[in-house]
Amino acid sequence: MEPSGSIMTASPSGSHNFNSAGSGCPLELSDKVKLCRFLCFCSEGDIYTAREEHRLGMESSEALLTLLQEGRGCEVVEEIKRFAQDERAVRLNACLFALAVCSQHSELKTRQAAFKALKEVCRIPIHLFSFIQYKKELKEGMKCGIWGRALRKAVSNWYNEQDAMSLAVAVTKCKQREGWSHKDLLRLSHARPAYETIALISKYVTKGWKEVQVAYADKENSEEIINLLSYLEVVEKVKHPCDETEVIHLIEEHRLEREQLLTDHLKSKQVWRALLKEMPLESMLRILGKMTADKILESGSSEMATICDRIQSEALLKKNVEPVNKRFAVAVDVSSSLCSVVPGTSVSTVIVAAAITMVISRTEMDTQVLIYSEGAVFPCTITADMSLVDVTTELVKIPSGSTDCTIPITWATENRKAVDMFVVLTNNPLWTFSASPVETLRKHRQQSGIFSKLVMCGLTSIGHAIADTEDRGLLNICGFDLGAVNIIRNLAQDLI
Repeated sequence: MEPSGSIMTASPSGSHNFNSAGSGCPLELSDKVKLCRFLCFCSEGDIYTAREEHRLGMESSEALLTLLQEGRGCEVVEEIKRFAQDERAVRLNACLFALAVCSQHSELKTRQAAFKALKEVCRIPIHLFSFIQYKKELKEGMKCGIWGRALRKAVSNWYNEQDAMSLAVAVTKCKQREGWSHKDLLRLSHARPAYETIALISKYVTKGWKEVQVAYADKENSEEIINLLSYLEVVEKVKHPCDETEVIHLIEEHRLEREQLLTDHLKSKQVWRALLKEMPLESMLRILGKMTADKILESGSSEMATICDRIQSEALLKKNVEPVNKRFAVAVDVSSSLCSVVPGTSVSTVIVAAAITMVISRTEMDTQVLIYSEGAVFPCTITADMSLVDVTTELVKIPSGSTDCTIPITWATENRKAVDMFVVLTNNPLWTFSASPVETLRKHRQQSGIFSKLVMCGLTSIGHAIADTEDRGLLNICGFDLGAVNIIRNLAQDLI
Protein backbone atom coordinates (compact mmCIF):
# COMPACT_ATOMS: atom_id res chain seq x y z
CA MET A 1 0.00 0.00 0.00
CA GLU A 2 1.07 3.63 -0.22
CA PRO A 3 3.24 4.80 2.68
CA SER A 4 1.28 6.31 5.53
CA GLY A 5 3.90 8.70 6.83
CA SER A 6 2.99 7.93 10.44
CA ILE A 7 4.30 10.39 12.99
CA MET A 8 5.59 9.18 16.33
CA THR A 9 2.67 9.40 18.71
CA ALA A 10 1.07 6.92 21.05
CA SER A 11 1.67 3.28 20.22
CA PRO A 12 -1.21 1.54 18.40
CA SER A 13 -3.33 -1.05 20.14
CA GLY A 14 -1.34 -4.19 20.77
CA SER A 15 2.08 -2.46 20.57
CA HIS A 16 4.55 -2.59 23.42
CA ASN A 17 5.44 0.72 25.04
CA PHE A 18 9.16 1.07 25.44
CA ASN A 19 10.63 2.89 28.41
CA SER A 20 11.57 6.31 27.04
CA ALA A 21 14.51 6.44 29.42
CA GLY A 22 15.97 3.47 27.62
CA SER A 23 16.29 1.36 30.75
CA GLY A 24 16.22 -1.90 28.83
CA CYS A 25 14.29 -4.34 26.71
CA PRO A 26 10.65 -4.84 27.78
CA LEU A 27 10.64 -8.35 26.38
CA GLU A 28 13.56 -10.34 27.72
CA LEU A 29 15.12 -13.21 25.83
CA SER A 30 13.89 -15.74 28.40
CA ASP A 31 14.04 -19.52 28.24
CA LYS A 32 10.41 -19.45 27.08
CA VAL A 33 11.32 -17.20 24.15
CA LYS A 34 14.31 -19.39 23.29
CA LEU A 35 12.00 -22.43 23.31
CA CYS A 36 9.62 -20.65 20.93
CA ARG A 37 12.48 -19.83 18.56
CA PHE A 38 13.59 -23.45 18.68
CA LEU A 39 10.06 -24.65 17.89
CA CYS A 40 9.79 -22.12 15.08
CA PHE A 41 13.09 -22.61 13.22
CA CYS A 42 15.09 -25.29 15.06
CA SER A 43 17.49 -22.88 16.76
CA GLU A 44 17.44 -20.98 20.04
CA GLY A 45 19.71 -18.32 18.55
CA ASP A 46 19.12 -15.18 16.50
CA ILE A 47 19.96 -16.52 13.02
CA TYR A 48 17.58 -18.25 10.63
CA THR A 49 19.34 -19.81 7.64
CA ALA A 50 17.07 -20.59 4.71
CA ARG A 51 16.98 -24.17 3.46
CA GLU A 52 19.39 -25.38 6.12
CA GLU A 53 18.57 -28.70 7.72
CA HIS A 54 19.34 -28.96 11.42
CA ARG A 55 20.46 -32.10 13.20
CA LEU A 56 18.45 -31.96 16.40
CA GLY A 57 19.77 -33.20 19.72
CA MET A 58 19.81 -32.37 23.41
CA GLU A 59 22.67 -29.93 22.85
CA SER A 60 20.50 -27.80 20.54
CA SER A 61 17.59 -27.49 22.99
CA GLU A 62 18.99 -26.17 26.27
CA ALA A 63 15.96 -23.97 27.00
CA LEU A 64 13.63 -26.93 26.49
CA LEU A 65 15.58 -28.98 29.02
CA THR A 66 15.73 -26.09 31.49
CA LEU A 67 11.97 -25.60 31.39
CA LEU A 68 11.39 -29.33 31.89
CA GLN A 69 13.75 -29.33 34.88
CA GLU A 70 11.77 -26.42 36.34
CA GLY A 71 8.58 -28.50 36.23
CA ARG A 72 7.06 -26.56 33.32
CA GLY A 73 6.58 -29.56 31.05
CA CYS A 74 2.84 -29.08 30.50
CA GLU A 75 3.52 -25.46 29.53
CA VAL A 76 6.12 -26.68 27.01
CA VAL A 77 3.62 -29.12 25.48
CA GLU A 78 1.08 -26.30 25.06
CA GLU A 79 3.67 -24.23 23.17
CA ILE A 80 4.48 -27.23 20.96
CA LYS A 81 0.79 -27.58 20.12
CA ARG A 82 0.42 -23.87 19.34
CA PHE A 83 3.40 -23.78 17.00
CA ALA A 84 2.31 -26.96 15.22
CA GLN A 85 -1.40 -26.21 14.95
CA ASP A 86 -1.26 -22.51 14.06
CA GLU A 87 1.43 -23.13 11.42
CA ARG A 88 3.85 -20.85 13.27
CA ALA A 89 6.62 -23.42 12.88
CA VAL A 90 8.78 -22.94 9.81
CA ARG A 91 10.28 -26.39 10.34
CA LEU A 92 8.05 -28.79 12.23
CA ASN A 93 10.95 -31.14 13.10
CA ALA A 94 11.72 -29.17 16.25
CA CYS A 95 8.12 -29.54 17.48
CA LEU A 96 8.26 -33.29 16.85
CA PHE A 97 11.63 -33.59 18.59
CA ALA A 98 10.46 -31.53 21.56
CA LEU A 99 7.30 -33.62 21.87
CA ALA A 100 9.41 -36.79 21.85
CA VAL A 101 11.59 -35.37 24.64
CA CYS A 102 8.50 -34.46 26.69
CA SER A 103 7.03 -37.95 26.15
CA GLN A 104 10.12 -39.44 27.84
CA HIS A 105 10.44 -36.94 30.68
CA SER A 106 10.53 -38.24 34.25
CA GLU A 107 7.45 -36.24 35.31
CA LEU A 108 4.23 -38.20 34.73
CA LYS A 109 2.07 -35.13 33.95
CA THR A 110 4.48 -34.05 31.21
CA ARG A 111 4.49 -37.50 29.63
CA GLN A 112 0.72 -37.70 29.76
CA ALA A 113 0.34 -34.24 28.19
CA ALA A 114 2.78 -35.15 25.40
CA PHE A 115 0.99 -38.37 24.45
CA LYS A 116 -2.38 -36.63 24.64
CA ALA A 117 -1.10 -34.00 22.18
CA LEU A 118 0.21 -36.57 19.69
CA LYS A 119 -2.65 -36.34 17.20
CA GLU A 120 -2.78 -32.53 17.36
CA VAL A 121 0.94 -32.20 16.61
CA CYS A 122 1.39 -35.19 14.28
CA ARG A 123 -1.35 -34.39 11.78
CA ILE A 124 -0.06 -36.54 8.91
CA PRO A 125 1.87 -39.84 8.73
CA ILE A 126 5.30 -38.29 8.07
CA HIS A 127 4.97 -36.36 11.36
CA LEU A 128 4.11 -39.55 13.22
CA PHE A 129 7.01 -41.46 11.67
CA SER A 130 9.43 -38.64 12.56
CA PHE A 131 8.14 -38.52 16.16
CA ILE A 132 8.70 -42.28 16.56
CA GLN A 133 12.19 -42.01 15.06
CA TYR A 134 13.12 -39.20 17.46
CA LYS A 135 11.97 -41.37 20.35
CA LYS A 136 14.15 -44.19 19.05
CA GLU A 137 17.19 -41.91 18.78
CA LEU A 138 16.62 -40.52 22.27
CA LYS A 139 16.53 -44.08 23.66
CA GLU A 140 19.71 -45.27 21.93
CA GLY A 141 22.28 -46.42 24.46
CA MET A 142 19.61 -47.03 27.10
CA LYS A 143 18.51 -50.47 28.21
CA CYS A 144 14.78 -49.88 27.86
CA GLY A 145 12.69 -49.93 24.68
CA ILE A 146 10.38 -47.21 23.40
CA TRP A 147 7.19 -49.25 22.95
CA GLY A 148 5.72 -48.98 26.42
CA ARG A 149 2.01 -48.98 27.16
CA ALA A 150 1.65 -45.20 26.86
CA LEU A 151 3.15 -45.04 23.36
CA ARG A 152 1.19 -48.08 22.19
CA LYS A 153 -2.04 -46.46 23.34
CA ALA A 154 -1.17 -43.07 21.80
CA VAL A 155 -0.30 -44.57 18.40
CA SER A 156 -3.37 -46.81 18.44
CA ASN A 157 -5.53 -43.76 19.22
CA TRP A 158 -3.85 -41.82 16.39
CA TYR A 159 -5.26 -44.30 13.90
CA ASN A 160 -8.62 -44.88 15.61
CA GLU A 161 -9.44 -41.18 15.97
CA GLN A 162 -8.92 -40.37 12.28
CA ASP A 163 -11.75 -39.87 9.83
CA ALA A 164 -11.79 -43.14 7.85
CA MET A 165 -11.58 -41.66 4.35
CA SER A 166 -8.89 -39.17 5.42
CA LEU A 167 -6.89 -42.06 6.89
CA ALA A 168 -7.28 -44.04 3.65
CA VAL A 169 -5.87 -41.07 1.73
CA ALA A 170 -3.04 -40.62 4.24
CA VAL A 171 -1.84 -44.24 4.28
CA THR A 172 -1.84 -44.43 0.48
CA LYS A 173 0.00 -41.11 0.05
CA CYS A 174 2.73 -41.74 2.63
CA LYS A 175 3.36 -45.44 3.25
CA GLN A 176 6.72 -45.19 5.01
CA ARG A 177 9.35 -42.68 6.04
CA GLU A 178 12.24 -42.37 8.47
CA GLY A 179 12.64 -46.16 8.47
CA TRP A 180 9.08 -46.73 9.73
CA SER A 181 5.91 -47.86 7.98
CA HIS A 182 2.23 -48.00 8.92
CA LYS A 183 2.55 -51.78 9.09
CA ASP A 184 5.35 -51.40 11.68
CA LEU A 185 3.36 -48.96 13.81
CA LEU A 186 0.13 -50.97 13.76
CA ARG A 187 2.02 -54.12 14.73
CA LEU A 188 4.18 -52.56 17.46
CA SER A 189 1.30 -50.61 19.01
CA HIS A 190 -0.88 -53.73 19.16
CA ALA A 191 -3.58 -51.52 17.66
CA ARG A 192 -7.15 -52.71 17.96
CA PRO A 193 -9.40 -50.97 15.43
CA ALA A 194 -12.27 -49.19 17.16
CA TYR A 195 -14.50 -49.13 14.07
CA GLU A 196 -15.17 -51.39 11.11
CA THR A 197 -13.83 -48.75 8.73
CA ILE A 198 -10.53 -48.51 10.60
CA ALA A 199 -10.35 -52.33 10.67
CA LEU A 200 -10.65 -52.34 6.86
CA ILE A 201 -7.78 -49.85 6.48
CA SER A 202 -5.65 -51.76 9.00
CA LYS A 203 -6.18 -54.98 7.06
CA TYR A 204 -5.28 -53.17 3.83
CA VAL A 205 -2.04 -51.88 5.38
CA THR A 206 -1.00 -55.12 7.06
CA LYS A 207 -2.36 -57.80 4.71
CA GLY A 208 -2.70 -56.13 1.34
CA TRP A 209 -5.44 -55.38 -1.17
CA LYS A 210 -6.12 -59.00 -2.25
CA GLU A 211 -6.95 -60.11 1.29
CA VAL A 212 -9.23 -57.11 1.73
CA GLN A 213 -11.11 -58.05 -1.43
CA VAL A 214 -11.57 -61.62 -0.20
CA ALA A 215 -12.62 -60.55 3.30
CA TYR A 216 -15.33 -58.14 2.11
CA ALA A 217 -16.49 -59.91 -1.05
CA ASP A 218 -19.48 -61.76 0.45
CA LYS A 219 -20.45 -59.30 3.19
CA GLU A 220 -23.37 -56.90 3.36
CA ASN A 221 -21.23 -53.80 3.56
CA SER A 222 -22.29 -50.39 4.82
CA GLU A 223 -22.20 -47.39 2.50
CA GLU A 224 -19.03 -46.13 4.24
CA ILE A 225 -17.28 -49.48 3.74
CA ILE A 226 -18.36 -49.53 0.07
CA ASN A 227 -16.91 -46.03 -0.43
CA LEU A 228 -13.61 -47.04 1.16
CA LEU A 229 -13.38 -50.19 -0.97
CA SER A 230 -14.07 -48.16 -4.11
CA TYR A 231 -11.40 -45.62 -3.22
CA LEU A 232 -8.77 -48.25 -2.44
CA GLU A 233 -9.60 -50.04 -5.69
CA VAL A 234 -8.87 -46.84 -7.61
CA VAL A 235 -5.58 -46.34 -5.72
CA GLU A 236 -4.57 -49.92 -6.58
CA LYS A 237 -5.52 -49.37 -10.20
CA VAL A 238 -3.15 -46.41 -10.67
CA LYS A 239 -0.29 -48.45 -9.20
CA HIS A 240 -0.14 -50.11 -12.61
CA PRO A 241 0.36 -48.65 -16.09
CA CYS A 242 -2.91 -47.09 -17.24
CA ASP A 243 -4.15 -45.22 -20.26
CA GLU A 244 -3.42 -41.47 -19.81
CA THR A 245 -7.07 -40.54 -20.31
CA GLU A 246 -8.15 -43.00 -17.65
CA VAL A 247 -5.56 -41.69 -15.15
CA ILE A 248 -6.80 -38.15 -15.70
CA HIS A 249 -10.39 -39.27 -15.20
CA LEU A 250 -9.51 -41.04 -11.94
CA ILE A 251 -7.60 -37.99 -10.66
CA GLU A 252 -10.53 -35.69 -11.35
CA GLU A 253 -13.23 -38.04 -10.02
CA HIS A 254 -11.43 -39.25 -6.88
CA ARG A 255 -9.07 -36.30 -6.23
CA LEU A 256 -5.98 -38.47 -6.38
CA GLU A 257 -2.69 -36.78 -5.56
CA ARG A 258 0.74 -37.03 -7.15
CA GLU A 259 2.17 -39.22 -4.35
CA GLN A 260 -0.34 -41.93 -5.32
CA LEU A 261 0.71 -42.06 -8.97
CA LEU A 262 3.50 -43.89 -10.79
CA THR A 263 6.54 -41.95 -11.96
CA ASP A 264 5.53 -42.72 -15.56
CA HIS A 265 2.18 -41.01 -15.00
CA LEU A 266 3.98 -37.85 -13.88
CA LYS A 267 5.74 -37.53 -17.23
CA SER A 268 2.46 -36.41 -18.76
CA LYS A 269 1.61 -32.71 -18.92
CA GLN A 270 -2.08 -33.59 -19.14
CA VAL A 271 -1.82 -35.56 -15.89
CA TRP A 272 -0.11 -32.60 -14.21
CA ARG A 273 -2.82 -30.29 -15.52
CA ALA A 274 -5.42 -32.47 -13.79
CA LEU A 275 -3.39 -32.57 -10.54
CA LEU A 276 -2.90 -28.80 -10.45
CA LYS A 277 -6.65 -28.11 -10.41
CA GLU A 278 -7.03 -29.29 -6.81
CA MET A 279 -3.46 -29.10 -5.52
CA PRO A 280 -3.11 -27.00 -2.32
CA LEU A 281 -1.28 -23.72 -2.92
CA GLU A 282 1.57 -24.54 -0.49
CA SER A 283 2.15 -27.94 -2.13
CA MET A 284 2.23 -26.25 -5.51
CA LEU A 285 4.82 -23.71 -4.38
CA ARG A 286 7.04 -26.45 -2.93
CA ILE A 287 7.32 -28.32 -6.22
CA LEU A 288 7.60 -25.41 -8.67
CA GLY A 289 11.33 -26.08 -9.04
CA LYS A 290 10.79 -29.76 -9.83
CA MET A 291 8.05 -29.02 -12.35
CA THR A 292 10.32 -26.49 -14.07
CA ALA A 293 13.30 -28.88 -14.10
CA ASP A 294 11.11 -31.65 -15.56
CA LYS A 295 9.88 -29.17 -18.21
CA ILE A 296 6.30 -29.55 -17.04
CA LEU A 297 6.17 -25.77 -16.78
CA GLU A 298 7.08 -23.77 -19.87
CA SER A 299 6.50 -20.15 -20.72
CA GLY A 300 3.07 -19.62 -22.28
CA SER A 301 1.80 -23.12 -21.38
CA SER A 302 -1.66 -23.77 -19.95
CA GLU A 303 0.02 -25.29 -16.87
CA MET A 304 1.91 -22.05 -16.28
CA ALA A 305 -1.31 -20.07 -16.72
CA THR A 306 -3.10 -22.29 -14.16
CA ILE A 307 -0.32 -21.78 -11.60
CA CYS A 308 -0.21 -18.01 -12.16
CA ASP A 309 -3.98 -17.81 -11.66
CA ARG A 310 -3.76 -19.80 -8.42
CA ILE A 311 -0.84 -17.79 -7.06
CA GLN A 312 -2.57 -14.48 -7.81
CA SER A 313 -5.93 -15.60 -6.40
CA GLU A 314 -6.89 -13.00 -3.80
CA ALA A 315 -8.97 -15.53 -1.84
CA LEU A 316 -6.09 -18.02 -1.62
CA LEU A 317 -3.56 -15.37 -0.69
CA LYS A 318 -5.77 -13.98 2.08
CA LYS A 319 -6.17 -17.51 3.44
CA ASN A 320 -2.36 -17.94 3.57
CA VAL A 321 -1.24 -14.47 4.67
CA GLU A 322 -3.13 -12.63 7.40
CA PRO A 323 -2.08 -9.10 8.43
CA VAL A 324 -0.37 -8.65 11.79
CA ASN A 325 -1.42 -4.96 11.88
CA LYS A 326 1.98 -3.50 12.72
CA ARG A 327 3.82 -0.51 11.24
CA PHE A 328 6.48 -1.82 8.86
CA ALA A 329 9.49 -0.17 7.23
CA VAL A 330 10.93 -2.33 4.45
CA ALA A 331 14.35 -1.03 3.41
CA VAL A 332 16.04 -2.38 0.28
CA ASP A 333 19.80 -2.00 -0.06
CA VAL A 334 20.68 -0.97 -3.64
CA SER A 335 24.26 -0.11 -2.79
CA SER A 336 25.60 -2.96 -4.93
CA SER A 337 24.19 -4.73 -7.96
CA LEU A 338 20.98 -6.63 -7.24
CA CYS A 339 21.69 -9.17 -9.98
CA SER A 340 23.12 -11.80 -7.60
CA VAL A 341 21.36 -15.14 -7.30
CA VAL A 342 19.78 -16.32 -4.05
CA PRO A 343 21.67 -19.47 -2.95
CA GLY A 344 19.85 -22.71 -3.74
CA THR A 345 17.66 -21.05 -6.38
CA SER A 346 17.88 -19.61 -9.87
CA VAL A 347 16.18 -16.39 -8.77
CA SER A 348 17.83 -12.96 -8.83
CA THR A 349 18.01 -11.10 -5.51
CA VAL A 350 16.23 -8.09 -7.01
CA ILE A 351 13.23 -10.31 -7.83
CA VAL A 352 13.23 -11.74 -4.30
CA ALA A 353 13.52 -8.25 -2.77
CA ALA A 354 10.64 -7.04 -4.93
CA ALA A 355 8.48 -10.06 -4.04
CA ILE A 356 9.10 -9.64 -0.29
CA THR A 357 8.30 -5.94 -0.56
CA MET A 358 5.07 -6.70 -2.41
CA VAL A 359 3.93 -9.34 0.10
CA ILE A 360 4.45 -7.07 3.10
CA SER A 361 3.07 -3.95 1.38
CA ARG A 362 -0.08 -5.71 0.19
CA THR A 363 -0.66 -7.44 3.53
CA GLU A 364 0.16 -4.65 5.99
CA MET A 365 -1.76 -1.42 5.43
CA ASP A 366 0.86 0.69 7.25
CA THR A 367 4.05 -0.06 5.32
CA GLN A 368 6.80 2.40 4.37
CA VAL A 369 9.08 1.14 1.57
CA LEU A 370 12.58 2.62 1.44
CA ILE A 371 15.54 2.19 -0.87
CA TYR A 372 18.96 3.32 0.30
CA SER A 373 22.49 3.78 -1.03
CA GLU A 374 25.56 5.98 -0.45
CA GLY A 375 24.29 7.20 2.90
CA ALA A 376 20.93 8.35 1.51
CA VAL A 377 17.38 7.03 1.92
CA PHE A 378 14.64 7.42 -0.67
CA PRO A 379 10.97 6.64 0.12
CA CYS A 380 9.46 4.44 -2.55
CA THR A 381 5.76 4.19 -3.36
CA ILE A 382 4.48 0.65 -3.85
CA THR A 383 0.78 0.34 -4.67
CA ALA A 384 -1.45 -2.73 -4.64
CA ASP A 385 -1.97 -2.67 -8.41
CA MET A 386 1.75 -2.75 -9.24
CA SER A 387 3.17 -5.86 -10.89
CA LEU A 388 6.39 -7.62 -9.89
CA VAL A 389 8.11 -5.97 -12.87
CA ASP A 390 6.87 -2.53 -11.77
CA VAL A 391 8.18 -3.02 -8.23
CA THR A 392 11.52 -4.34 -9.50
CA THR A 393 11.88 -1.25 -11.70
CA GLU A 394 11.24 1.02 -8.71
CA LEU A 395 13.92 -0.72 -6.66
CA VAL A 396 16.72 -0.27 -9.21
CA LYS A 397 16.17 3.41 -10.01
CA ILE A 398 18.79 4.64 -7.51
CA PRO A 399 22.51 4.35 -8.46
CA SER A 400 24.52 1.89 -6.41
CA GLY A 401 27.17 2.82 -3.90
CA SER A 402 28.48 1.81 -0.45
CA THR A 403 26.44 -0.15 2.09
CA ASP A 404 25.28 1.07 5.50
CA CYS A 405 22.32 -0.92 6.81
CA THR A 406 21.74 1.41 9.76
CA ILE A 407 20.70 4.46 7.74
CA PRO A 408 17.03 3.43 7.28
CA ILE A 409 16.68 3.32 11.09
CA THR A 410 18.44 6.67 11.45
CA TRP A 411 16.17 8.11 8.75
CA ALA A 412 13.05 6.93 10.63
CA THR A 413 14.35 8.41 13.89
CA GLU A 414 15.28 11.77 12.35
CA ASN A 415 11.96 12.05 10.51
CA ARG A 416 9.94 10.93 13.53
CA LYS A 417 8.43 7.91 11.77
CA ALA A 418 6.73 5.38 14.02
CA VAL A 419 7.98 1.89 13.09
CA ASP A 420 7.20 -1.41 14.82
CA MET A 421 9.19 -3.61 12.39
CA PHE A 422 12.27 -2.73 10.36
CA VAL A 423 12.92 -5.29 7.61
CA VAL A 424 16.26 -4.59 5.92
CA LEU A 425 16.99 -6.47 2.68
CA THR A 426 20.55 -6.57 1.38
CA ASN A 427 22.61 -8.75 -0.95
CA ASN A 428 25.90 -7.55 0.46
CA PRO A 429 27.54 -10.37 2.46
CA LEU A 430 29.86 -7.95 4.27
CA TRP A 431 27.66 -5.35 5.94
CA THR A 432 29.30 -2.07 6.95
CA PHE A 433 27.85 0.39 9.41
CA SER A 434 28.51 3.99 10.36
CA ALA A 435 27.22 3.05 13.81
CA SER A 436 26.23 -0.09 15.68
CA PRO A 437 22.86 -1.43 14.39
CA VAL A 438 21.96 -2.36 17.95
CA GLU A 439 22.66 1.13 19.28
CA THR A 440 20.95 2.76 16.30
CA LEU A 441 17.81 0.74 16.97
CA ARG A 442 17.92 1.51 20.70
CA LYS A 443 18.08 5.24 19.95
CA HIS A 444 14.99 4.89 17.80
CA ARG A 445 13.22 3.03 20.60
CA GLN A 446 14.15 5.68 23.15
CA GLN A 447 12.88 8.53 20.99
CA SER A 448 9.72 6.82 19.79
CA GLY A 449 8.70 5.04 22.98
CA ILE A 450 8.11 1.91 20.87
CA PHE A 451 9.80 -1.47 21.20
CA SER A 452 10.81 -1.49 17.53
CA LYS A 453 12.24 -4.71 16.10
CA LEU A 454 14.81 -5.32 13.38
CA VAL A 455 15.12 -8.20 10.95
CA MET A 456 18.30 -8.09 8.86
CA CYS A 457 17.86 -10.22 5.72
CA GLY A 458 21.11 -11.08 3.91
CA LEU A 459 19.70 -12.46 0.66
CA THR A 460 23.05 -13.92 -0.43
CA SER A 461 24.70 -14.12 2.97
CA ILE A 462 26.14 -17.28 4.46
CA GLY A 463 25.78 -15.85 7.94
CA HIS A 464 26.97 -12.62 9.55
CA ALA A 465 25.45 -12.01 12.97
CA ILE A 466 24.79 -8.34 13.78
CA ALA A 467 22.28 -8.81 16.57
CA ASP A 468 22.73 -8.57 20.31
CA THR A 469 21.64 -12.06 21.33
CA GLU A 470 20.19 -10.73 24.59
CA ASP A 471 17.79 -8.43 22.71
CA ARG A 472 14.58 -10.22 21.75
CA GLY A 473 13.77 -7.67 19.06
CA LEU A 474 16.67 -8.58 16.75
CA LEU A 475 16.93 -11.42 14.24
CA ASN A 476 19.09 -12.27 11.24
CA ILE A 477 17.93 -14.11 8.14
CA CYS A 478 20.55 -15.62 5.85
CA GLY A 479 19.24 -16.38 2.38
CA PHE A 480 15.49 -16.30 1.83
CA ASP A 481 12.65 -18.80 1.42
CA LEU A 482 8.94 -19.03 2.24
CA GLY A 483 9.79 -19.73 5.87
CA ALA A 484 11.51 -16.36 6.20
CA VAL A 485 8.19 -14.56 5.72
CA ASN A 486 6.80 -16.58 8.62
CA ILE A 487 9.83 -15.66 10.76
CA ILE A 488 9.17 -11.95 10.17
CA ARG A 489 5.47 -12.32 11.03
CA ASN A 490 6.22 -14.33 14.19
CA LEU A 491 8.68 -11.72 15.45
CA ALA A 492 6.23 -8.90 14.71
CA GLN A 493 3.62 -10.66 16.88
CA ASP A 494 6.08 -11.33 19.77
CA LEU A 495 5.77 -15.08 19.19
CA ILE A 496 9.53 -15.70 19.04
